Amino acid sequence: MVLVHEDADVVVVAKAPGIAVIPARGEAPGESLQKRLEAERGERLFVVHRIDRETSGLVAFARHAEAHRALSIAFEQREVDKEYVAFVAGVLPESGRVTVALVDARRGQSRPARPGEQGAREALTEYLRERAWRDVDDHVTRLCVRPRTGRHHQIRVHLRFLGAPILGDPVYGRAALALSKDIGVARLALHASRLVLPTHAGGRLELVAPLWPDLEDLQARLSATWSA
Repeated sequence: MVLVHEDADVVVVAKAPGIAVIPARGEAPGESLQKRLEAERGERLFVVHRIDRETSGLVAFARHAEAHRALSIAFEQREVDKEYVAFVAGVLPESGRVTVALVDARRGQSRPARPGEQGAREALTEYLRERAWRDVDDHVTRLCVRPRTGRHHQIRVHLRFLGAPILGDPVYGRAALALSKDIGVARLALHASRLVLPTHAGGRLELVAPLWPDLEDLQARLSATWSA
């Protein structure tokens, strides 16, 4: 992990892939990002949001109860802006939005809701196409993804719904796992790249995390060996 920002209210780090944000079932509590940071810093940290274990990028923690309450409300009321970089299998238009509602599925997963289905929760994801590569019949696209709601696995489910699953996704991207293996994608190709938080003084704190090195390497390989 890399420290990105700290002040009296928050600590923000760029998380490496493969680390759970909070203690995970069957894993020693000290292995989680939260507990590692607490041990390193010698202070209690409050969780206000999470990203998936295999996702790299920005995670914010509150440093005291008042900041925790304020940031939790900001996330709940959609006052936080989030952007992700995703490498997907397939081709999408230059921009788009997905408004498909989601419901909980088995084994901790989510799926698109059927019309009128009980328990459906609204979900909105917007995206911009940033780059695209082609090798014969295979296509990979780099997207800037902006989830406007914060549903469980929202980005992963919505991109699969569009027919462009994220590379390296063993749950929602199984149709692209052979391609992922061929081009050396060993984990979910998703990175939390930008986070904009409200501050207690009424301002906005913008934080950015460069692509994790493995995704930088993926992009360089695609640019070197595939057609743009």
